[in-house]
Amino acid sequence: MNTTRPEPTTPDPSPAAADAGRVVLLTTSHRVAPGLLSWPAWQALRAADRVLCADGAHPQLPYLREAGTAVDEAAPTAEELVDACAGGRTVVVVATGEGEPALTDGLARLAGSGRVRMPELELLPASYDLPGARLLDLVQVMDRIRAECPWSSRQTHRGLAKYGIEEAYELVEAIEEGDRDELREELGDVLLQVVFHARIAEEDPDAPFSIDDVAGGIVAKLIHRHPHVFGDETASTPEEVKEHWLRTKAVEKRRESVTDGIPLAQPGLALAAKLASRVRTAGLEVPLPQAPGIGYELLALAARAEAEGVDPEAALRAAARAYRDAVRAAEGVAK
Repeated sequence: MNTTRPEPTTPDPSPAAADAGRVVLLTTSHRVAPGLLSWPAWQALRAADRVLCADGAHPQLPYLREAGTAVDEAAPTAEELVDACAGGRTVVVVATGEGEPALTDGLARLAGSGRVRMPELELLPASYDLPGARLLDLVQVMDRIRAECPWSSRQTHRGLAKYGIEEAYELVEAIEEGDRDELREELGDVLLQVVFHARIAEEDPDAPFSIDDVAGGIVAKLIHRHPHVFGDETASTPEEVKEHWLRTKAVEKRRESVTDGIPLAQPGLALAAKLASRVRTAGLEVPLPQAPGIGYELLALAARAEAEGVDPEAALRAAARAYRDAVRAAEGVAK
């Protein structure tokens, strides 16, 4: 189902078209709760001389009947539908999940033949996807995979942890390479990790939570940490936004040290830069430890890079890629 709302066809006001009647193809999105139809859709259903649906298990049918709309379970051919509209009658076809390709193709063939007086044809979206609607599909697919896949059904948070790290690195690589197709794919892979972990979390016997809890938590956090967007605070520069964020985060976390919350398992250069960033932002004067060894030299380089606004991890990756290209060139291998 497309997320864009199609425009209805323009009615033909000629007497011949009026005598031929009207066909309304009513489409709905399975991502919207059944019964939540647009007002034009309800108007078309109420005014119809006949309402048809080929799928007797269509999720909309109970709600249409409860609202007093009689629905015939029928799958007419294009010719039968044209005949049903004769005399200026209006027939509404409630489309199945696949649309009605056989019916619409048949109507197109009849119209193209020029031998049949065609009714007015209108495509009317009764419900349509809002941005983000496909995320509901992902949740449903993950539910089924978790229940039916021998591998996925046995996975745990700990067992999946390495994949989260791998997917994050692949996402960074796609960003740095500037590959738009890879970027889209890797974003999907990262999103899968989030949905997978949330699905596993639903089964925890002591502290279960769902993807809705995850989404609700980040929504609340974003609103709270953006008082200049959702509240009365003001911010006109990125620096002021960051100040709001850090101040709000400090109140939320109530941390004892500026180093609290820094994951020590992250790559060494990134860890060193993060520590240096926290120290600098807090206005602390903490000399770097001095000792012989390359580790302390790298620490000093990472702190210097951070102070100069350079991500040392990204800078080293860029240099490593240049080294890789030089190696391949020396081997005579195409870049």
